[in-house]
Amino acid sequence: MKLSVIIPVYNSEISISLLVNKLQQELKEISFEIILVNDGSPDGSDLICRQLAGEFVNLRFISLRRNYGEFNAVMCGLNWAKGEFSVMIDDDFQNPPEEIIKLVHTAEKGNYDVVYTYYSKKEHAVYRNLGSRLVNWVTSYLLGKPRGLYLSSFKLIRKEVVDEIIKYQGPYPYIDGLIFRITRNIGTVQVMHQKREEGTSNYTWRKLISLFLNILFCYSSLPIRLFMPIGLGLFGLGFFFLLFLSGQWIIGPDPKGWQVVTAAVLFIGGIQCTLLSVLGEYIGKSFMAQSGQPQYVIKYNSENIL
Repeated sequence: MKLSVIIPVYNSEISISLLVNKLQQELKEISFEIILVNDGSPDGSDLICRQLAGEFVNLRFISLRRNYGEFNAVMCGLNWAKGEFSVMIDDDFQNPPEEIIKLVHTAEKGNYDVVYTYYSKKEHAVYRNLGSRLVNWVTSYLLGKPRGLYLSSFKLIRKEVVDEIIKYQGPYPYIDGLIFRITRNIGTVQVMHQKREEGTSNYTWRKLISLFLNILFCYSSLPIRLFMPIGLGLFGLGFFFLLFLSGQWIIGPDPKGWQVVTAAVLFIGGIQCTLLSVLGEYIGKSFMAQSGQPQYVIKYNSENIL
């Protein structure tokens, strides 16, 4: 099979049927499969996906028991993918299905492991564009991502890399972070980006912040490495502060005791809370990773409901 198209589905009862039919039309010249992963949608997406699975023989449908998040849903789809290439595409038509062929041709021509897309003009909301810039800036420093590379959710991954990605069993998958652990053989291609036709984006500030924290604490040791320079800085600051107070006591006027104590308690207490919160993030993530919390739980799939 040439291609697996993985679509994480969430609140897409209006668009998902149109998207699947468009894919069937645009990709009819190659052998491909469609994998729909319903990520606990509260609307009628589940029923429509089940109907589509009964209508198309090259479509498989997995329904998750609750909302686990886009990356977890994509990981589920990657575990089911059989194609030489896997393409992830959103369910809202902002990425036109006809652009998928561009990714395949780019991967074949350049023999790339991964192909990311980029846009001449993005049609996302302002807050999401700002969030994307923040994530791209962070990943450039933490993951060694080339600064000019845009980490689009619309991308292609070769089967050999997919097989390595799905070895990750932790509860906090970040697909791009896993990609950069595996390969640097990455290509790019420009595609169209359309306005969302129905509804509003499922991305919220809360999800963007959660993504930022996952990247920071699950895919980098930088925060904990900051302990050493912070500790040395506090040691030096404390040393010079003691010299300053000693000079005041010798020369005068004497500092008031309650001022010194209050400033010291607030300063040291604030630093301790900051360091403990960072350490707590690592301990919490490690605990959840070792606790057996799954990436996702399948409620049913098209192979056992048809």
